[in-house]
Amino acid sequence: MRVALLTREFPPDVYGGAGVHVEYLARELARLVELTVHCEGEPRPPAAVPPVVVGHRPWPALDGANDALRIASMDLSMAAAVNTSGGADVVHSHTWYTNLAGHLTALVEGIPHVMTAHSLEPRRPWKAEQLGGGYRLSSWAEQVAISSAAAVVAVSDGMRADILDAYPQVDPGRVHVIRNGIDTDEYAPDPRTDVLERHGVDPDRPSVVFVGRITRQKGLPVLLRAAADLDPSAQLVLCAGAPDTEELHAEVTAGVNGLRDSRDGVVWLSGMLAKPEVIQLLTHAAVFVCPSVYEPLGIVNLEAMACGTAVVASRVGGIPEVVAHGETGLLVPPDDPAALAAAVNELLADPARAARMGRAGRERAVAAFGWPAVAESTARLYNHLVDGRA
Repeated sequence: MRVALLTREFPPDVYGGAGVHVEYLARELARLVELTVHCEGEPRPPAAVPPVVVGHRPWPALDGANDALRIASMDLSMAAAVNTSGGADVVHSHTWYTNLAGHLTALVEGIPHVMTAHSLEPRRPWKAEQLGGGYRLSSWAEQVAISSAAAVVAVSDGMRADILDAYPQVDPGRVHVIRNGIDTDEYAPDPRTDVLERHGVDPDRPSVVFVGRITRQKGLPVLLRAAADLDPSAQLVLCAGAPDTEELHAEVTAGVNGLRDSRDGVVWLSGMLAKPEVIQLLTHAAVFVCPSVYEPLGIVNLEAMACGTAVVASRVGGIPEVVAHGETGLLVPPDDPAALAAAVNELLADPARAARMGRAGRERAVAAFGWPAVAESTARLYNHLVDGRA
């Protein structure tokens, strides 16, 4: 079976959970189907091993235009590439950045379109800060794709409920839950401390670690408000970059600077860290914190759990399907700095309990969230759709 997988992010350019999902899904799918990945970026050299990867760029004629218009031009490039390369049996798009490409490819080729919903535009009104009027275009692209796709993949039960609530016109029978996964061979405890020392993190002092983009969705401003009440004996390590807007970056900068005036041990790593660096920081965290105000699943929580670290996270979206409250971490109401600080302090005050949660989280990640099973479920969905068409 020939599958065209459409994504904005693909290695080496991965900055969010959707990109992580596609990277590992593609690796496993390439063992099961004839896979071509179409992504944003420069043309890729011929691959020695599957999958084949084709890079696309927005049209230079649109330089300076709204980002959503530039993305639409890349969508046209992807649809044209599938058409001129001999077609495919299934097209699978990820995020609004490629949903329009998937929809157009399905129309031109007469094939099923599968779209994975990693988030929903109606649930992210703050995207208007980043895209301006382009937010209406991204919302339209998602609505058209989700209303017409042969199948919609939700990455959690919570995400499925969100889809059916936000898009009541979608037939529930077309929405399939296939959760995100984690590579627990790669994401595993790293006892070394060289990365910590290089970035100014004291390995002998408890640390509270955040990893995520600077976007309203990830709740970093909530954490900064909570941080004033965190146990002063702990460090706060923020692996936070890729801001949505200059205004939000300025807001976070002011928050971090204000925090540094009132306590020590605040480390902000604003550049994109390599995976081994993140893994070591997660391993040595006393607590990993995920203060998201919206999160369809939250792969980053799985990454922390796989590294053997207790998690404090918002009780939103698919997070409760990953973090077992009282077993692998603690769940708190979203956008509640006081509750967030109290939960983190609870685990800082009881390192033995936090360590037990970390071990249980590692066991849960290994047992329930393997990528091979995710790929097999996805390939079964492709076969079901193609067989149904026949």
